[in-house]
Amino acid sequence: MGKNVLEINDLNVMYGKMIHALKDLSMDVKQGEIVAVLGANGAGKSTLLKTISGLLKPKTGSIKINNNDLVGIPAHKVLNYGVAHVPEGRMIVPNFSVKENLLIGAHIADKKSINKNIEKVVEIFPILKERLNQTAGTLSGGEQQMLAIGRALMSDPKILLLDEPSLGLAPILVEKVMEMVKLINETQGVTVMLVEQNVYIALGIANRAYVLENGYVTMSGTSKELKKDPTLKKQYLAG
Repeated sequence: MGKNVLEINDLNVMYGKMIHALKDLSMDVKQGEIVAVLGANGAGKSTLLKTISGLLKPKTGSIKINNNDLVGIPAHKVLNYGVAHVPEGRMIVPNFSVKENLLIGAHIADKKSINKNIEKVVEIFPILKERLNQTAGTLSGGEQQMLAIGRALMSDPKILLLDEPSLGLAPILVEKVMEMVKLINETQGVTVMLVEQNVYIALGIANRAYVLENGYVTMSGTSKELKKDPTLKKQYLAG
């Protein structure tokens, strides 16, 4: 793996004055990696992604993408640094067509590359090719998740932040979506940070992982190491 694409040091994030959501958090993601961020509900996983993408402002700490400091950069400009965020719940525009949703993701792309990027997305997600003119709200949950990821790819990101892509999907679709995330990583060279509650499936595709508990990183290592870790096994991989 190459140099650090993402580097986070001593990050502290508050909600108001009372809730300390992320505590002295440090982590990195190298070029070409898939890094999973694991943990229970309320551990701080979504807060982390929102802070990287500029939706939340940290109290202290630094976030660097390819050595560019992101703290203080407004969310709509973070995209220009190669960060694409697929939020939990997908956030597609239901009354727009599939193609119109993809075009929303292309607003910073070079106009000449838009059609090429659409071709690239439908090659990864062939089902979307058949649905380009269909209203996005009529797609199945799995297809909507594919559309949300495809929309993020339209900006040619350096790093893709995926928040709970398996949420609400049938097991067979979860597997399919994860296979496609791996495909994007391997064939397009896109670095991925994957926030996921489904620890087993996340460790199946990630190179490394961090475990968050109450805003702290409590564990980190390669997926192989973590699969064998007795504490992780007991808490998250039982059965």
